[in-house]
Amino acid sequence: MNALTDVPGVLVGHHERVGGGWATGTTVVLVPDGAVGAVDQRGGAPGTRETNLLEPENLVQRVNAVCLSGGSAYGLAAADGVMRWLGERSMGFPVGAEPHEVVPIVPAAVLFDLPRGDWGNRPDASFGYAACEAAATGEFAQGTVGAGAGAAVGSLKGGIGTASERVGEFVVGALAAVNASGEAVDLRTGRAFAADHEVDGEFGVRWPDRPGEVEAAPTDLNTTIGVVAVDAALSKAEARRLAVAAQDGLARAVRPAHTMFDGDTVFALATGARELPVASGPFADASRAGALDQLCSAAARVFARAMVHGLLAATGAGGLRAYRDVWPEAFPG
Repeated sequence: MNALTDVPGVLVGHHERVGGGWATGTTVVLVPDGAVGAVDQRGGAPGTRETNLLEPENLVQRVNAVCLSGGSAYGLAAADGVMRWLGERSMGFPVGAEPHEVVPIVPAAVLFDLPRGDWGNRPDASFGYAACEAAATGEFAQGTVGAGAGAAVGSLKGGIGTASERVGEFVVGALAAVNASGEAVDLRTGRAFAADHEVDGEFGVRWPDRPGEVEAAPTDLNTTIGVVAVDAALSKAEARRLAVAAQDGLARAVRPAHTMFDGDTVFALATGARELPVASGPFADASRAGALDQLCSAAARVFARAMVHGLLAATGAGGLRAYRDVWPEAFPG
């Protein structure tokens, strides 16, 4: 499906409100069987929750979900609904003798989309709960949905995008809520900066070669947030290398990236379904590092591709024009 959910054991659900003074939403990445979690945060304006526990030296190893939300710091409340949904199903870190005595582990990050709706219209716990309910279907949309409902990328509407890649026996997938201060498109030509990452015509466009009728007027506060996942058995430190590499993909897709006005945050999930190759002898560690490096290279590629998909799938909302509004000729038929 060329999606994050190509990684077995990973589900995605959205909940959003668009129109009537609303342009915001929440996206939840569920891992019902748990996954080793890590995070890499860059830029000067982050909004996060439960990221310290992902440090390699800390106790908790596995997470149950990642919550991505609009609403700036207010939107962190959406994670409460994710915790409630998981708690009702006894999914979480065991802290007692009974099956229901758990604490769900739900790291979260938010993006800034407050100007796109009326003040006070932002995600709360009900958004996180509803997104979990939607994840149970196994399918999810891209574009102006979930955490991408009110997203902006430079001068254009942003949105949710996803992509995946097979690396030997492993699958690496990414999901991005594209909401960058920088531009994702060369406004002189209409070509996405990461267009060269396309695989098998996946973007489905004919890149134009003309300036767009749009003023370069980025918003003051943004933040791209997302998740990269793999079905490999990784430690927390190794998973963090995956998140670091995904940030490189973000930097390929927008210019500039990781500014003082972005709190770019990427979570990594390793489900542990398959072990990395095991070698013996004096170069055993280097062999494992080489296998991990291949996964990291793929993480950068799939995150860049997910960024382009988020740009192209977006539709106008909250007073922002989408790419398809500015360069309609890019979409055949």
